[in-house]
Amino acid sequence: MPVIRPRKTLMNPELRRRGIYILPNLFTTAALFAGFYAIVQAMNGLYEHSAVAIFVAMVLDGLDGRVARLTRTQSAFGAEYDSLSDMVSFGAAPALVVYEWALKGMGKLGWIAAFIYCAGAALRLARFNTTLEVLDKRYFQGLPSPAAAALVAGLVWVLQDNGLGGEEMRWYACALTMFAGLTMVSNFRYYSFKDINLRRSVPFMVLIGLVMVFVLISSYPPGVLFALFLAYAVSAYVLAGWHLIRQWRRPRTPLP
Repeated sequence: MPVIRPRKTLMNPELRRRGIYILPNLFTTAALFAGFYAIVQAMNGLYEHSAVAIFVAMVLDGLDGRVARLTRTQSAFGAEYDSLSDMVSFGAAPALVVYEWALKGMGKLGWIAAFIYCAGAALRLARFNTTLEVLDKRYFQGLPSPAAAALVAGLVWVLQDNGLGGEEMRWYACALTMFAGLTMVSNFRYYSFKDINLRRSVPFMVLIGLVMVFVLISSYPPGVLFALFLAYAVSAYVLAGWHLIRQWRRPRTPLP
């Protein structure tokens, strides 16, 4: 008489097929699609569409983590998937968009500048993933890749909106692309806004200020968004310089 053995997948929970959470990964997939869409539109010469798609990816990327925490659906799969999506949307997509828009006619310097940005995004994401548990949560080490992508996409968007093509502004685009790529792997500290408690009550004037910010952005989205992310990218340099000046002006105690 044959011996019937129980299936291992029913006896051992570790061997069961593991599922994934749909809701947070749905936002991550949408962000990935936005990055891919930006690349496709750049290949078709629709650079404004590409820039807007990168901003959309940035918004979706900010939502997937919050949705996962609110619904308690965090997972190792989601974290890895989010990182890969970020590499496409904030690494490859901005580099290819700015290359097609302005850097293509610069020869070797053009693709080197685009590669510096792409490599900087990859290194920034790898460093973030490996130092997640030891860094101060209030600050990022180096410019975050979504902010760097918004800086590059914002430049393309605002110049295209003002009728300026990539051939005319290629040197500015090259300098900004390399600046964003190198700043991502720098040691400058950027405020992360993660210590802001959205559940805490605030004065009424704070709500008025938020309304005014939305009104300002809606008045001219390309220019205002580019100015905001440019100010954020430069802020760490300004603070570091101010800190050095204060140290230099501090009176030194004479040696005995």
